[in-house]
Formats: sequence, structure tokens, C-alpha cells
Amino acid sequence: MELFTYVRADEAAGAVKQVSAEARADYVAGGTTLLDLMKLNVLEPTRLVDINHLPLARVEETEKGVRIGALVRNSDLAYHAVIRKRYPVLSEALLSGATPQIRNMATVGGNLLQRTRCTYFRDTAWPCNKRKPGSGCSALDGYNRSHALLGTSEKCIATHPSDMCVALAALDAVIRIQGPKGERGVPFNEFYLPYGDDPARENMLEHGELITAVELPNTPFFARSHYLKVRDRAAFEFALTSTAAALEIKDGTIRAARVALGGVATKPWRSTEAEKILVGAKAEKATFIAASKAALRGAKPQKFNAFKVELCRRTIVRALTVVADMA
Repeated sequence: MELFTYVRADEAAGAVKQVSAEARADYVAGGTTLLDLMKLNVLEPTRLVDINHLPLARVEETEKGVRIGALVRNSDLAYHAVIRKRYPVLSEALLSGATPQIRNMATVGGNLLQRTRCTYFRDTAWPCNKRKPGSGCSALDGYNRSHALLGTSEKCIATHPSDMCVALAALDAVIRIQGPKGERGVPFNEFYLPYGDDPARENMLEHGELITAVELPNTPFFARSHYLKVRDRAAFEFALTSTAAALEIKDGTIRAARVALGGVATKPWRSTEAEKILVGAKAEKATFIAASKAALRGAKPQKFNAFKVELCRRTIVRALTVVADMA
């Protein structure tokens, strides 16, 4: 780990100013991803600005829905009564990730910026376009069992690791951001960038910008939602495939649907293809199978992860079945 300076910020504008002023400065909150990558010399910030004392740790009901501060801890959000009642898919996604100790430290803002668990990205001995643009992608010809099927490019096939973000992709979330030029809101499904020629650029944050909150809309049918995660073992493991699903059903017909996928894509993957199949159709297994096939139609499996195509389809069908059976 390289030497760095540490400062504590007491208000958002000051934190933004501190990070904006230095090219290799960064924010630190829970540190559950940042500190790991610093120890591996994958990230080498020269200054860390501690934002834990900013007033961004509240969950608030508003006229439009719910506002979640960026410093809300994952465990607090998962067990919050409003979230469990109105957005159960989010609570379930949070509780499926990591361990209680990590959930007690990890923050909502940090989870949004969680980096891939690709072993080639995390080991500096291997070429990696995400870590060093233009150096190559070792995963393409390497052991790529855990890698992505959707959103990949010739430059990178790394999988986005977050569970929480898959749920947010299905919930029409908006991310609130404060930066040197002021504040802005970004729809969740516009926040992450396609890999293309520059997989090192993962989202639309500019240097110095700070995530301050996530806003969820007041959408009644989101209470009928579920998160299903399939993994190699039950604890502290990242998804092979996962599905966040929400359905509005009336008289046996699906009126509205949200489907998002995890473990199989380069970002939290909202499947509008699956949603188009679902809306207007009967809430039955045949519909769910058709939706699952549509969701994976553009999949590009690698040598060791082709099994994920069928596994993801089955995950989608199971998740939708659970939601459809909810009272």
C-alpha cells in the first residue's frame, strides 16, 4: 500500500472541494471495497477524504417515495421497516450479500461504486484493461467461469458484483449527486456506462462528484417483489446468477413488470426484453419461460461460463413464480 494523506470532512461541499483539488484523491466511508483494493495495489489514492461525519445516514419517506442517504449502512437499510414493507426486493438483496460484519460497515453509496471481483483485475501481475487501459483482458482466454454474458466487449468481460444494485435497477431508482458544478439526479439505469473501448470508466461520475442519496419512487406494486440469488455456497459468496423481479397482476394478467439480473452482466442489468414479454400476458409459467429466454437472447458465453445461460433462465422463472404467488 502506498502512503496517503487522510482528512475528515464535516460538510459535503468541503468534501467535494478536497477531492476535486487532487487527481488521485478519493472518498472513504465504510471502506469495505476501497481498503481491500489499496492493500492489493489495485487502487493507489494519494488522499482519502473521510465522509462518515456528513449528514447522509437517514432513510426518509417523502411525497414522491423514499430517500436513502448515501451513508446508510447496508444492514440498517435491509432491516428498515419501510424498505421491508414497500421494497422487499431491496431488503432481500442486501441480506443476501457478504456477511453481517461487512453489511454493518458497507454503505449505500459505496455499494453503488463496488468494483468487480474479477481475479485478473484484483491481481496486478495480470494484464487488465479495467485496471490499466490498453494492457489487454486476461479473462478472455483465462478461467472465466464467474464472468459476464451480457454487456461484454472485446476489451472486458468482468461481472458487476453488487446484489443491492440489481434490486435498484428494478426499482426505477434515481441517484443524487453533488459535485463542483452543483447537484444533479441520474436515473439508475443511466448511471453505469457500457464497457466499449474503455472498461476502466464504469459510471458517469466525474472526478470529485459525491453520491449523496438514492431516491425510490412511490410505486405500489414494488411491494410485490423478490430477489433470488444462486451461488456456489450459502455465505459470503457472489452471485452466479440473480434476479430482482416485481409484478403488478390484476385478474391473472400482468399489468406492469420489472426484471433485473445480476451475476451475468457487466452492470446491474435491467431486462426490458423480459418485461415486454411479461406485460399484458398471463401470470403463468409459460410466460415466465418466454421472458427468461428473451432476457438471455443476447448472451455471449465464454469457454467456462456457458452454463450460466440456462441457470439464469431458471433463476428468472423461479423469481417470477415466487412474485406471482404472493398474496
